[in-house]
Amino acid sequence: MANLMSTQDKLTLIKQNLQEVLREDIIEDVFFKQNRPLKIYWGTATTGRPHCGYFVPMVKLAHFLRAGCTVKILLADIHGFLDNLKAPIELVKFRAEYYRFVIISTLKSLNVPIDRLVIVLGSSYQLSAEYTMDLFRLSSVVSEHDSKKAGSEVVKQVANPTLSGLIYPLMQTLDEQYLDVDVQFGGVDQRKIFALASEALPKINYTERAHMMNPMVPGLSGGKMSSSDPDSKIDLLDPPDVVEKKLKKAHCVPKEVEGNGILSFVEYVLLPVDGLKNDRKGRFVVERRKAEDGEPLVYEDIATLKSDYEADTVTPQVLKPAITKALIELLKPIQAEYQASAEWQDIANKAYPPPEVKKKDKKPKNLGTRFPGAKAGVEAKPDGHVEGNSKDQVNLGTDAEGAMQNLDIQSQAPS
Repeated sequence: MANLMSTQDKLTLIKQNLQEVLREDIIEDVFFKQNRPLKIYWGTATTGRPHCGYFVPMVKLAHFLRAGCTVKILLADIHGFLDNLKAPIELVKFRAEYYRFVIISTLKSLNVPIDRLVIVLGSSYQLSAEYTMDLFRLSSVVSEHDSKKAGSEVVKQVANPTLSGLIYPLMQTLDEQYLDVDVQFGGVDQRKIFALASEALPKINYTERAHMMNPMVPGLSGGKMSSSDPDSKIDLLDPPDVVEKKLKKAHCVPKEVEGNGILSFVEYVLLPVDGLKNDRKGRFVVERRKAEDGEPLVYEDIATLKSDYEADTVTPQVLKPAITKALIELLKPIQAEYQASAEWQDIANKAYPPPEVKKKDKKPKNLGTRFPGAKAGVEAKPDGHVEGNSKDQVNLGTDAEGAMQNLDIQSQAPS
C-alpha cells in the first residue's frame, strides 16, 4: 500500500487529525531529500490497563505504518515506576508484556502492516552505563525549574514531589537519541517535554528531532480519559453489555459539540478506523429511531455530523447506540485473540491481579440480656464452666454428675 502512495499522500496521511507539528521541515527533509522511510517513536508508560482512549494514538501509528514509516514503540517500564510509583516494580515486567499483546493485536485489527513495527522495552537500554552518563550530562544543562515545568502535565503532581518526577522528562528527551528516530509522537499534553527535548539535546551535541501531537480526547465523563477513573473509560476487554452500560451513562449534552467525548471518539477513532479497515474514506452510520422515517444517516466527515448534532437532527438517543454498535465491532477481533491466547490471559492475571477480598473480622456475638447469667455479670466458657462475680448462682459444673447435684440442691432449696 505504501509503495502505491505518492510522497505527498504519505505526508498528508501522517499529518491527518494531528493538532500540532513542531519542526515539520525535519520530516520533509527525510521524505524529499534523504528519500528514506521516516522513523517515528511513541512511548507509553506501562501502568494502568490500556483502554479505548488508546485507539487515538493507535490510529495514528496505523497511519504511520500505512505510509511506510518505521514505528518504534517504547514500553516505558522505568518511566512508569518513576511516575510516583504508579506501577509497582514487581508488576512492571508483566504489565509491559501485557501492553505488547494489546498493541500488536490492536494494530493487526486495523488492517495495517506491522513489518516496520519495533517494540522496545525501556529497561533494555536505559540502565546502561552510556545512557546513565548521558543522563548526567543532560541534567547539567537543564535547570530544576525547566524539568519540573516540562513534566507538569504528564508526571503525577503531589504535595511533596520526589526527584523521580524531574528525571522523567530528561529520560524521555534522551530516548529520542537512543531510539535513533527522526520524530517523537505523543499527545498534546506532552508538548512541554517536546519543547525541552528540542532545546536540550543540541546542548549535549545530539540532533534536534521533530515532534507530532494528537489532541487529547475527552473521556466518557467529560474530562480526560484515564485508566484510574473507571467511569471515564472503556477497557479493551469489556464485554458488550458493559460497553453498552458505560456508553449509556456517558456525558453527551444535546446540541453541544465542544468537549463532547462521544463526538470526539467518532472523529479520531471510528471514522479513520473504518477508512483503514476498508481502504476508503471512513464512514459512520447512525440508525434512525423506529418512530422516525427515512434511511440511516451515513457520515463521511465529522463536520457534517457535528452540524447535524448542533441542529438536533442527531440526538444523544440515536448517537450513543450507533457508537456502541461500532465500538463493539471494533473490539471483537482483539477480544477474540485474547480469548484464544492462554499466554495473554496468564499475563493479564499477573499484570493486574484481582484485588484481595479482605475477610471481615468476626465480632463476638452479643447474646443479649436474656442470656442466663447476663445480668449477673458472668461469662460462659467453652468447657462449660462460667466466670464472673455471680458465677456461684448459675454454675452447674463441668460434668453431668455435678450439674445434677446442683440442680437437685436448688430444687430443694426453700422458696
